Amino acid sequence: MVISTGEFSMNDFLRRSRQNPQAILGGTLLIITLIVVAFGPLLAPYNPETFHGGHRLEGPSSQFLLGTDNFGRDLLSRVLYGARPTVLFGIFTTALGVGLGTLIGVISGYLGGTFDDAVMRVMDGLMAIPNLLLALLIITALGSSSLNAGIAVGLAFMPGMARITRSTTLAIRSQDYVRAAVARGEKRGYIVTREVLPNVFAPTIVEGTIRVAFAIMLGASLSFLGLGAQPPSSEWGLMVAEGRNYLFRNPWIVIGPGIAIAVVSISFNLLGDGLRDLLNPKVERAG
Repeated sequence: MVISTGEFSMNDFLRRSRQNPQAILGGTLLIITLIVVAFGPLLAPYNPETFHGGHRLEGPSSQFLLGTDNFGRDLLSRVLYGARPTVLFGIFTTALGVGLGTLIGVISGYLGGTFDDAVMRVMDGLMAIPNLLLALLIITALGSSSLNAGIAVGLAFMPGMARITRSTTLAIRSQDYVRAAVARGEKRGYIVTREVLPNVFAPTIVEGTIRVAFAIMLGASLSFLGLGAQPPSSEWGLMVAEGRNYLFRNPWIVIGPGIAIAVVSISFNLLGDGLRDLLNPKVERAG
């Protein structure tokens, strides 16, 4: 995916953003999510670890808006507290994968030749392994914890990002401004950091935004399998795992965290799709 930035001012960005419902909806949902991440503990009516012994497996009510779990803990409080570790996990792992992948892809694409072939064969081999399976293999070596799960997911994202940034770099290095820098005798480090990286930014930020959603879902999957967050954490994937035995009798236990995961994932996907259009001036929306 190559996104040409061209002559694209902030006024163009703002004008087109008003005409892009995906970006507006995704951005709105993301703002709400970030508010919950920042102020969730202050909004929670109860401590997420407090047991209400007389209210175990109680359905939604005026006292417990989302009901309680098998320990009598308030599900709304746990969802609000769980927003921070869940969303920050997605952002951290995506930043790790995007950062490493961009660095590898840009250097490999710019240098080319045998070095590029060798690096890309390694990336192709890693990409042949599904992200979840690759993350599971890495966690097996590192051990089960939220930090190790984040590192595993980030490394699983790295090969795909390296491929994307390499393809963008190959297109950029043939541009006139890069050739002019070479003709001026600029060093490779200068060309990569001043000429190539700024023009790789647009496709990288778009792909990274979309991958946050996948990172959150992967993190939830790992926590569901017991390889990510550990009890008594209120991480959403772990909440779903803890409530799966009560799914048919007391479905509200998994509905709250399940919907939260879905909404946050959709918001990042919509925002990423919107940014893809907004950052590409060659794509004009109808009307």
